[in-house]
Amino acid sequence: MTKNEAFKRWRVQEPFVNLHCLLGEGPYYEKTTHSLRFVDIRKQQLHTVPLHTPELAHTIQLDEPVSVTADVEGINPTHKILVALKYGLAILDRSVGRYEYTHRFPRNESMRSNDGAVDPSGQFWVGTMSDFGIWPLQPLGALYRMNHTTTQKILGGLTIPNAVGWSPNHTTMYFTNTTARQILAFEYSAEISNQRVLYQHTGPGEPDGFRVDVEGNLWQAIYAEGRVVKISPDGQIIGEVLLPTRNVTCTQFVGTQLFVTSGEDTDGEDESRNYGGGLFCVDVGVEGLQPFCFQMARQEDATTIDGA
Repeated sequence: MTKNEAFKRWRVQEPFVNLHCLLGEGPYYEKTTHSLRFVDIRKQQLHTVPLHTPELAHTIQLDEPVSVTADVEGINPTHKILVALKYGLAILDRSVGRYEYTHRFPRNESMRSNDGAVDPSGQFWVGTMSDFGIWPLQPLGALYRMNHTTTQKILGGLTIPNAVGWSPNHTTMYFTNTTARQILAFEYSAEISNQRVLYQHTGPGEPDGFRVDVEGNLWQAIYAEGRVVKISPDGQIIGEVLLPTRNVTCTQFVGTQLFVTSGEDTDGEDESRNYGGGLFCVDVGVEGLQPFCFQMARQEDATTIDGA
């Protein structure tokens, strides 16, 4: 940031909607329905909030932790979406609330999925970590890359692998290693190389989920600090969003509006406890990058998957 660039700050006073999540995560804008879907990992729920009528929010109850979702190329997301569950990736039929696994992690009952995203080539990157009830957390997690045929372990020895995203020109991949309080950057061209630390957090909280805007800035939620920091492509904090609850988890753009998920706060002040688990919204004046769709099948087979 140069001397002529002003540090910008936004404040949010109350939730856009409060479904009282224990651990709200994975916000995803569903353009076809102008709704925001997000998960409550601990309650094992998928919420869908119509943005024009948030009082009509809909919840699907699952029977295992769900951590993140994505659209699938060639499939209407109002019917079926990709979800990351305890044992891997699955296709969720939203009309009946049932799912079928397509990709599985190496079997380990003590682990579950965490955050992830689809890359520019249609592959899904997702991390694994210790499941709830396992304490202390163990560095047994990994970052996996999944395409239509394979599941490949890319990074290992992780405790809390978190958000994944890409620069506007698709040449850089970002990855939040929460336990190390770092955002890592890699050169990207389907594979990753030349790892470096883009940002090292020094505050009391931990970096959680982020999204990238069209100017290449990362909007990184800082868990336990009640704020989202705007990080430039060269790793400098150039703005922040202050929220009324501490345990903010992830961000998502809808136009120039930034939505922020959160988890419960049992130890904070009254306001933070009351608003913990809410979904927040603020206009930050810049749009985010559009997400990519998962390529479930080879391109030549894509016409057959809608009825799968």
